[in-house]
Amino acid sequence: MYLTKEKRAEIAAQYGKNAQDTGSAESQIAIFTYRIQHLTELMKQNKKDQVTERALVALVGKRRRMLDYLKDTDIERYRAIIKKLNLRK
Repeated sequence: MYLTKEKRAEIAAQYGKNAQDTGSAESQIAIFTYRIQHLTELMKQNKKDQVTERALVALVGKRRRMLDYLKDTDIERYRAIIKKLNLRK
């Protein structure tokens, strides 16, 4: 599997408070972004894979809702995570 426990802990440590902090909004957004990048690469190889496309659209929606939540609650954290992950907005 592409997202192992070690990779998830690494992402959480980089964007969250510590390696076990997978529940914070920043960590979740970073994990979603990692998964979106992986699925995007799969979609480039398999253009007709509708199951992967649906999963990709669902993940993008989840990340968008999480970013909207973060923007409403703490705009500084929102700006920081957008800048760190190099997301458009």
